[in-house]
Amino acid sequence: MIDLHCHLLPGVDDGAADLEEALSICRLAAKDGTTDLVATPHLRHPSYWNDDAHGLEATFLALREAVDHEELGVELHLGGEIAVSDASVEELLQPGSRLFTMAGGKWVLLEFDFQGYGPDPVETVWEVAVKGFRPIVAHPERLKWMAADFGLMTALARHGATFQLTAMSLTGEFGRIARDAAHLLAEQGFVHFVSSDAHDPRLRRPGLAAAREVVTKSWGEAVARQLFLDHPRAVIQDRPLSGPAPIAPRGPGPGID
Repeated sequence: MIDLHCHLLPGVDDGAADLEEALSICRLAAKDGTTDLVATPHLRHPSYWNDDAHGLEATFLALREAVDHEELGVELHLGGEIAVSDASVEELLQPGSRLFTMAGGKWVLLEFDFQGYGPDPVETVWEVAVKGFRPIVAHPERLKWMAADFGLMTALARHGATFQLTAMSLTGEFGRIARDAAHLLAEQGFVHFVSSDAHDPRLRRPGLAAAREVVTKSWGEAVARQLFLDHPRAVIQDRPLSGPAPIAPRGPGPGID
């Protein structure tokens, strides 16, 4: 399995506190069956601005060297979770931007504000897509204002957005509301990837196997393979996805209460 969203870089945001904790995350992920991890530090988040690209790259290379030294059997890639604002979108679209894309390709992981503040999401996705990027909306099931708006989700998809659900949402470990939202969005075809969004080895831990089992039981092994392997592989290989969302929509959803 391939995990596209993981806060691995030590000491740069609310993820791994130090190198040993980052290695613990990698060990747990490998034990759970993950072969590739994309380190996605918060970028331009109000609390974690992270504008020192060279420093982040150096931290990543040191972590990758430590992982290789332990022979954990996981390959690391560098990306970023870009907090959406007028300024960050403008920066991303500038030639030579130092905002990290996913594994250095054209895929970008976008985090919209949890309260719905910031630029218009549909316009943002369109601007990013028209410039040749492939936008991934991070954890929409945890953004109540987004998950509850079927029309908004449809518009985002039509303008080029793909969607990444969080493993712990699907398994219910983030609570009933996140679980119900994740399953409803999946039923409506608004899921292309499942990632851990791991932050530590304990509460926000890595691992995709339990969520893959949920997906397999609900929608079949072929869908699970797409969400946990085929589609994420396309991201790290910088390829477009082929075909529609793996789960065919079942008609307009009722929204989330």
